[in-house]
Amino acid sequence: MILVTGATGNVGREVVNMLLTSGERVVALTRHPDKAVLPDSAVVVGYDPSHPQELSKMLHNANAILISPRALGDATAGAATADLLAVAAQQSTPRVVVLSAATVEYGGGYKRFAAAFEAVEEAARTSGLPWTFLRSTDYASNSMAWVSQIRATGIVRGAYGDGATATIHERDVAAVAALALVGAVHAGHSYVLTGPQPLSQRDKVRLIGEAIGRDVHWEELSPEQAKAAMLAQGLPADIPDRLLGYWSTIGQRTEPSTTMVQQILGRPALTFAQWAAEHAAAFRN
Repeated sequence: MILVTGATGNVGREVVNMLLTSGERVVALTRHPDKAVLPDSAVVVGYDPSHPQELSKMLHNANAILISPRALGDATAGAATADLLAVAAQQSTPRVVVLSAATVEYGGGYKRFAAAFEAVEEAARTSGLPWTFLRSTDYASNSMAWVSQIRATGIVRGAYGDGATATIHERDVAAVAALALVGAVHAGHSYVLTGPQPLSQRDKVRLIGEAIGRDVHWEELSPEQAKAAMLAQGLPADIPDRLLGYWSTIGQRTEPSTTMVQQILGRPALTFAQWAAEHAAAFRN
């Protein structure tokens, strides 16, 4: 049996589907089980990270656990992970796979965001359980923040348009996570996962335009203007700091670009153009 925290997130949902397809028993942990909309074959369980003892019985039969720091509360994720894995270690010796970030290894953005991932990794490392860290670059799904602008005007207004990263498709992260959850060969490894090529934010906006058959353009704003615009769209307060802090440091360091996805999965990493085509309906007016 495999426990998946953050089971309704962009990566977690994909992991649940992949594991079920391969015949694994999956317990999907979520704060809002009534809104999960997951396959019937998944066991959906409401989970409050502050009460890990509630999972004692399930952890007794667990072979692996996927840890999503965002699902465990970001700033408190390190402590929540330590508590959960302490209960797990009392019941069994499951593998632990952590959805981490490339900023742990390469830096970038505000330190508090990388520190949250570092704390989760440290909790897993010191738990005594076999661990695997998946340090990803920015997810393609972050581009969903542009939906309202593209649908309304065909113009994305933001800061640091020339900043480039090897953005990764969340399904690639999920595929690697699914393998690590069922295969002991990945224990003790830290993988930096990236997309196949660096793309600027301008490039990604153009590719979304191609996917929806519409001219879509980037309009450069100051960081202050971009933050105000994101807040006006109703995005959570931490999102502008997370994104703008990250993009502000692009170009000040070497951005990671690896072939790790291909090495592990035996196929090339999915491109941003593929992601844009798959999500075209969301961006169409």
